[in-house]
Formats: sequence, structure tokens, C-alpha cells
Amino acid sequence: MGEDSGACCWQVHRYDFGRGFGELAAMLTVFAPDLESWAKARGGRDGQRFLLGPNGWPDRRINACLGSAKWRILAERTARDYTYSLVVWLNFLLTRGVNWWEAVEDDAEEFLFWRVTDPANTGRVQTSSFSRDLAGLNKFYRWMRRRYGVENPFSDFDAPRARRTEDVKWLDVGGYKRWRDLGIRGRDLSGRPDRWWRGRNEQRDVAFCDGLYGNGLRVSEWASVMLPELSSYDGRRGYYTCQLADACAKGGYGHPYWTPRVAMKGLLSYVEGARAAAVRRAQAAGRYERLGRARMVLATHGMEAVTLEGANGGAERRQWNDIGPRTRLRLLRRTDLGLEPLALWLNEDGLPRDGRGWEHTFDAANKRIAMLGLEGFTCTAHMLRHSFALKWYAIGKLVHAPRIGHLTEDERQDFREQFGDTWHLVQTMLGHLRVETTKSIYLEPFRTLDVEMLLAHAEGFPVETFMTDVFTGHPRVRTDPLAGVR
Repeated sequence: MGEDSGACCWQVHRYDFGRGFGELAAMLTVFAPDLESWAKARGGRDGQRFLLGPNGWPDRRINACLGSAKWRILAERTARDYTYSLVVWLNFLLTRGVNWWEAVEDDAEEFLFWRVTDPANTGRVQTSSFSRDLAGLNKFYRWMRRRYGVENPFSDFDAPRARRTEDVKWLDVGGYKRWRDLGIRGRDLSGRPDRWWRGRNEQRDVAFCDGLYGNGLRVSEWASVMLPELSSYDGRRGYYTCQLADACAKGGYGHPYWTPRVAMKGLLSYVEGARAAAVRRAQAAGRYERLGRARMVLATHGMEAVTLEGANGGAERRQWNDIGPRTRLRLLRRTDLGLEPLALWLNEDGLPRDGRGWEHTFDAANKRIAMLGLEGFTCTAHMLRHSFALKWYAIGKLVHAPRIGHLTEDERQDFREQFGDTWHLVQTMLGHLRVETTKSIYLEPFRTLDVEMLLAHAEGFPVETFMTDVFTGHPRVRTDPLAGVR
């Protein structure tokens, strides 16, 4: 099944062993019993991406790289992004009449100009996106050099330094609530239900967005969480500690994360409400029986492990930590009412929701808000992660200040070395490997303000009021645009 379309260009496709291919499958029986056997004999895996060239034929060297261990160890999203970066490069070379194995540094320089600067290119990207292209292409050519001796045109390439802060935006608490209520919950500018609102997935989308803003996960990470990985609700707890699986985390770095009670309550309400209704509709329609390449779950073992039905019968016990997003979307269990997916997030038809589908949710919310007359009051999923970091920095400073305010500078340094500081608190909450990442990317507003003045300004105020008061007027922090409007 093609992931990209277009004539006379390189295209991305994926192996899907659950599909029937009619005449093509019949043709392949000359060489193998079925398509799956034929593809596996050539190193193909279910779900693996491969490329077809402009003449409709594959390049076995390229597809060998995409099926290699070097590519397989990439996180799903990284593998997808690197593959598309490769396709963009290959199609750029087509316009220059250059074969990919003959490309030189001049071609790489022209690629940079076209990708980032060329006014004739309406699909220009920023330097941060080009840095991702460069990382993928370097990985591709390094593999090709070892295997086939192909020179890397990007080996000595002087790429522009990406300013990762250039697109960072934040929402304070009031700004987030207003964006959610207008764009996701269908409220009007006065805060009342809009009688023209026709949203069908409000409970699910509110639970997803509140979760992102509350726990700071990336959208692909939060989208991969399964039902057995959720904590049981306990109204006495302020936060619920969960564990993000290595196989679902960026860079394979799983870590603990904390979801606030209000977000967990909304999440479990979605599970018992809109999600349960979607499951019942899918069961009545027999959709789960027709779900291709499903894996049956025989038992779950708390939040740690799961027992799956083996490919040839029997059972296979696996840790949740080792199960990636694509496999998770295929897991079904049998209940008294019939089959049910273990994926937390479902579409309206009851089928597991692919993580990329959430981009549409945010786009639709932003368009609705623009139609209400609030141009520029937008939000993305990653903005919620930035905003989560900003919120916890504010809280961390308010907590730490009384503990160190009376100490000398030397005593304060000793305190930070023993107990850590606010930067390390936010690093832990975000799951960053390096505190420098947290400092340089997420929290620019606080780097330019005097902390002691902030703390004095905030004394006696709750965090929401504090953040609204401090950041109103900041060019990259979005507060509630209707605050104070009657």
C-alpha cells in the first residue's frame, strides 16, 4: 500500500502481509507460497517501508538499507521521518539528473538552498527540519559506504545551525483552558455551549489534550499508551505515576511520567463512556473479527507484562516495555461481550487510532477558533509539552524559594548539588537525558527574567494567576485572550 503518490518520482510503500493482492499474489506463487513468504525471503518485514523508483521498480540497495538492523533500531517516528527525508532527496536529484550514488557535495549544497531558502520552493522548511533531513541522509550514506562503497556527499557538509527555540510557543494555564474549551469542547466566546457545535469525539479529545498538558509526554508517546498501563483511580492521590515504555519513547529512552488526578479522572471517564460505546458499536458490526494481522492477548500481568498467542499456537510472554506502537495497535483480547482492543485511544468506529491522527484534531480545533474571530490563538500537541515545562518551572521555583532563600550563595550551591534544582526537576518531568536540552529549548521566558523578582511578584498568588500575570504580553506565551472580557 503506497504512503505517497505521484507519477515519475520516488514513492514510499509498506509491506502489509494482511492484505490480499489478487493477481500479483498469484504471480508470486511461482517463486513462493504467498506474498509474505516471498517478501520475508528478501528480508522484508510486516510494516516495513520500501521505495519504488520513478520507473516503478525498486532499488535493492536502498531497500536493503531500510530493512537493515541500523534502520530497524530507530524509533517508529524517526524511521518514518528519515525515510521521507530520503525520498525528498532522491526526488530532488531527479530534477538535476543525478543518480543518488553519484551525488557530490555541490548537490548537497544545492539541496540545502532549495529546501530552506529557495523562493521558488513553496514547501520550504526551517533549519531544524533540515537538520533532521541531514541526520537521516548521513545515516543512509554511512550504511551505503560500508556496504557498497558509495561516497557520502554530506560527510563534510557545513549545515546551518538550527535555532531550536525559534518556533517554541507556550500556553499558560488560562490560555490552555480557553483553547481547549473553544476548540475541543465547542464552547462559544462567552464560555457557554455553542448550539452550532457538531463535534463527535469531545470526551476523547479533551481527555487526550488534558493528558498531554498534564503529563508532558510527546503526542506519539501518549498515543501509544495501553489500557493495562493505566493506574487505578484513587481520589486521594494528586498524581498517578506511570511508566513510558522504551519501545514507544523517543530515542528508546522510557521513563516515569506523572498524570494529575483531574486528567486521570477525565481519561477514565472516556474509557467508561465514549470508548466503551465505540467498542460496542464495533463488536456489533463485527469489525474486530475482520481486523488484519491482529494479535490475541491471553493474559495481562499488571502494568509490567502481557501474554500473547504465539504465531504457531502456544503462548509468548512479553514485557510492555518492549512492545512498539505498531504492534500495540493490533492487540485484541476476548471479553464476555466479544473482542476488544487494548489500545487506549480509539476512533469513532472502535478501531485503534493511529498516532498521526491527532494532528487533524489540533488542526480542526485551530480552524474553529479562527472562525470565532481569534486569529493566531493556536496550539499544537508539542506546544502542550512546552507549556507543561513552563508550568512546572514556575511551580518548582515557588517550592524551592522558601527552602533556600535564607542561605548564602555557597550554601545554596551545596543545596542544589545535594537535592538538585528546578532545572533538574523539569528535566525529570520531561524525561530528558540532558538538563541542557531542558534549559536551551523549553524555558526561554524564565531565562530572561529575574527569578527573585518573579517570586516576590507571585507571593500570595496561585500558580494560574501567577503565570497569567507574569507572562501577559510575552511575545511567545499565549494567555487567555478573553480574560477579563465580560
